[in-house]
Amino acid sequence: MKRREFVIFISGAAAWPIAARAQQSSAMRRIALVGGLTPDDVETAARSAAFEQALAALGWTKGRTIAIDYHWVGNDRVLAQKTAVEVVAHAPDVLLASSNGEIELLSKATRTIPIVMVQVIDPVGAGYVESMARPGGNITGFTQFEYSLAGKWLDLLMEIAPRTSRVAVLRDPTRGPSIAQFAVIQAMAPARAVEPIPIDPSSVADVERRISAFASAPNGAMIATVGGIAARRAAIIAAANNNRLPAIYPYRYYAADGGLVSYGPDTVDQYRRAASYIDRILKGENPASLPVQGPTKYELTINLKTARTLGLTVPQSILLRADEVIE
Repeated sequence: MKRREFVIFISGAAAWPIAARAQQSSAMRRIALVGGLTPDDVETAARSAAFEQALAALGWTKGRTIAIDYHWVGNDRVLAQKTAVEVVAHAPDVLLASSNGEIELLSKATRTIPIVMVQVIDPVGAGYVESMARPGGNITGFTQFEYSLAGKWLDLLMEIAPRTSRVAVLRDPTRGPSIAQFAVIQAMAPARAVEPIPIDPSSVADVERRISAFASAPNGAMIATVGGIAARRAAIIAAANNNRLPAIYPYRYYAADGGLVSYGPDTVDQYRRAASYIDRILKGENPASLPVQGPTKYELTINLKTARTLGLTVPQSILLRADEVIE
């Protein structure tokens, strides 16, 4: 094949239907991943490794039969918007999108390229899919949890710090999931004699200032919601611990980084499961008929070292329920 003919062949491939692409088994397939963490985050490395291992187990060899382009945009919404446009312009075979912020941008950028989502909350309510059982468009994947889990965070926090009467709810008010999680906490708080106070930090310095101001009054505790704050977690955890503020977080990696307690889905497992959907799509299945799935496992992690630093005694009932206790 002449060089000019080869270029035309490759350029045209981007517009082929999924089933036609699947027949080209000898061609390198391309996945583009857009995620909300930063490239140097340890959680980023764990997710990427799990994803690649799962693909390898399904017969895909990185660099030979599959190419993976990673785009970790942190909490930079301008970069995320730019990345979404650029990624779609390169027409990968499949997109993998992590979190509501990224899936929202990619879903607006393309209606044809298959998208597998992970770490997403309420995809039906957000309009990404028609239903959980039959997504109906070019998007399918895996959800994190229902908004009601925010109430579980409040109850766990009250068990660990029963004298709590004020709860700082750390959130990003520009994102729907953060708003909805605060609404759940707000609805449950009166029955528990707790006052929920939203904290909407705009920067790392703002995180430290606002948490310190909140902690200046007694009987306070903190809940970190999901949506736009994970990239700032080091500052969030440090501010909570430095101010001796009992706090609960949504994912294990917060507790591993020094947070007091976390409860939420296994974030790494969603990337393993995403590989199976990408495999099926690359082999010709339509994302419209692949049901959106919820998490299969929730993890309760307790950091006893942090508890001792805060002068807290974690109840035995919680320790017995924990999936992991960090000494």
